[in-house]
Amino acid sequence: MAEDAIVSRELKLLQEELSASERERAAASARASAPAPTTTPAASAELPKETPEEKELRDQLRELMNEVTDFFAETEKNISAHPGQSVIGALLVGILIGRLLGRR
Repeated sequence: MAEDAIVSRELKLLQEELSASERERAAASARASAPAPTTTPAASAELPKETPEEKELRDQLRELMNEVTDFFAETEKNISAHPGQSVIGALLVGILIGRLLGRR
C-alpha cells in the first residue's frame, strides 16, 4: 500500500512537470511569434491550446497511472489472500537472484 502511494505521487509529479514545461514552451513560442508588444492583457493571459500530441501524452500518462494503481491494488489483494505463498515465492526469487549475482 505504501508503494502504491509512492508510485501515485511520482506519476502526479510527472504530470505536473509535463504541464509546467508545456506552459513554458507555449509562453516562449508566444513571445517569439509576437510581432509587437501591442497585445492586450486579456489576450496574453489566455492559456495556450494543447496540441494533439500533448493531449495524447497526457492521456497516456493518466492511463499509466490508473493501470499502475490497479496493479498495486490487485497485488495487495493477492498477497493478503495468500500470504504463505507470497513469502515462499519471494524467498525463491531472492535465492535465484542471489545465485545469479554470485556467479559473476
